[in-house]
Amino acid sequence: MGTWGTGPFGNDTAADFAHALDDAEPEEREVLVRGVLARTVDTTGWLAEGEEAVAAAALIAAQCPGGVPIDTPYGPEEPMPAFPDDLRTLADEALARVINEEAGPASNWVDPDDWKQWRADLNHLRAVLAPPPPSIPLFDIEQ
Repeated sequence: MGTWGTGPFGNDTAADFAHALDDAEPEEREVLVRGVLARTVDTTGWLAEGEEAVAAAALIAAQCPGGVPIDTPYGPEEPMPAFPDDLRTLADEALARVINEEAGPASNWVDPDDWKQWRADLNHLRAVLAPPPPSIPLFDIEQ
């Protein structure tokens, strides 16, 4: 695998995933994103699709408040569908698995600074994907 950056589309595998999304019919794009996330969450052993899961999570996070648009020539060129809210949770679970699994993308980093940046990027994606806690008043003040 060729890796040239710490971003979600900074490797050959994620770029290939972006091309697959572009080649898919519009109604199939959500299915592809959901599938790679679900397989990443459910897999045991080597995370064969970890890079794709990071890219998929970034696409979902881009649609969330605080998300960063995907602005790279290696990302999808075609528009993504509006992803349903349940994909936020699935993407967060997949990222948690990718970050904590030694048998996957985390093992790709030789330079410790790149590894730290990659991990920070994934933690930022997780923060964006996490739905805000419900606003519950501690107590009601009547005047």
